[in-house]
Formats: sequence, C-alpha cells, structure tokens
Amino acid sequence: MADRNASTRHSKKAAKKRWSDLTDGQKARVLVLGAVQLSLAAFAWTDLATRPKDTVNGSKGMWAAIIVINFVGPVAYFWKGIRR
Repeated sequence: MADRNASTRHSKKAAKKRWSDLTDGQKARVLVLGAVQLSLAAFAWTDLATRPKDTVNGSKGMWAAIIVINFVGPVAYFWKGIRR
C-alpha cells in the first residue's frame, strides 16, 4: 500500500503542464526568458566567432559548447572566456 501511495504522489509531482494550462502571465515570462536566453547565446556566439583565438581563454570549440547551457553558458563566456 505504501508503494502505491508513493507512486501516486510522484505522478502528481511529475505531471507536466501544457502550454494551454499556463496563465497569460506565465506564458509571457516563458517567452521573455526564452528571448533573453536566445539573445545572450546569439551575442556570445557572434562575439566568439569574430574574436581572435588568442583573446579567448581556452579553445573556441569548448566555449561554443558551453554557450549552449541556458543562461549560465553565455554569462560564463563573457565572465571567464575572454582575456582582458
């Protein structure tokens, strides 16, 4: 019986919301955060592509892969990836 109750609680927690389940405010936040993420990544990749490799800490390939990580990647690139 305990296992069944645990699985019921787990399935309630794991239930995914659909786009149609979100409020208008939640949809707006998701869209804004997505736009910010894409803008950061695009700006970081553009900077990386045009920056000479001797001004980048580490390899450009490594930083291109790190930039993919949501929010953290582009911020890490601008914070640690560029030699100053």
